[in-house]
Order: sequence, then C-alpha cells, then structure tokens
Amino acid sequence: MSAESALITYARQRDSSNKSRVAILAGAKSVIARVGNYQSNIADIALTAQVSKATIYNQFADKAEMMESLVESEVIRLTALALGASSRHEALALLSNAISQDLALRKLVESDPLDIAKLVTITNHPTWVLVHQGIAKVFGADSAACGVILRWLIGQIASPITQEESLAQSKRLASSLFN
Repeated sequence: MSAESALITYARQRDSSNKSRVAILAGAKSVIARVGNYQSNIADIALTAQVSKATIYNQFADKAEMMESLVESEVIRLTALALGASSRHEALALLSNAISQDLALRKLVESDPLDIAKLVTITNHPTWVLVHQGIAKVFGADSAACGVILRWLIGQIASPITQEESLAQSKRLASSLFN
C-alpha cells in the first residue's frame, strides 16, 4: 500500500469514526431526553444511534466518559450557535432559548436532580474552563460580565423561561452589560 493510499484509508476511517461519535452523542441525548441519565443504558443509546455497542466502547471507555463528552459537545455547539448571532443581544437570546427548551436538560431536572446540581456547580473542571472561554469569545466581555451571563444561563437550566422572557431579559442584560 502506498503512502497516499494509506492516508486516504486513514482519512476515511477518521471520518467514519467522527460520524459514529456524533451519532452516539445524539443518540445519548435523545435517550436522556426520554428517560434521564440513570435510566439510560448503552444498549438503548446504541439502538437510537444506530451503531453497535462495540462502536460505543471503541469511542468511549464507559458511560461516564460518554456523558462528559456529550456535555463538552453541547458547550461547543452552543458556543458556535452564539458566535453566529448578529449581536450580543441575539447571542444571549439564542443561548437562553437553547437552554430553556432543551428536552434532555428538562428530563435531567426531573429525574436526576443531583446530576443537575453537579452540572451547574462552577468548578475548575476542564468543561467549565471551556464554558468560560466560550462566553468570553462570544461576548468579548471581562470576567465579571462573563460571570453574570453564565449565572443567568445556569439559572435557566432548573427554571426555564419562555421565548418572550428570553428576548426581554437578553435585551435588558445586553444593554446593562455592554452599553
């Protein structure tokens, strides 16, 4: 096999692995939205993701690692969503709506309150560092403003708000922080 052929084969395998990973994380989120984290299992996630259990275990050491990767991928997704906004106000509204309407978060609040408590406790964990970096990148704000934004968004995990409330609050928050 030539070096070029080997690179093409490797690229195909990497692309396939990435597609599997995305499918697994989407499947995990879907299962969590239905039954919560503790009631979810690898077999149901594999079925929903349309992959084998072996494929899941090729991607993740265990369910805990998969769930941590899911949270990280959601942080990255939300950061990208907010970066696509045309204004800080719009970015706040998009993030607020995404968090308040997330079915997996709704189910976790209902079925796994201890997991939610851990999830919303700000620490030095690498995922929280990623969250802070994402907020700073989106809003170009100082640490105090990032903290206010972060805590406003965290509050919506346990107490979601309507789309109208998101719009009104994001407008007020943006004008308070950035004008």
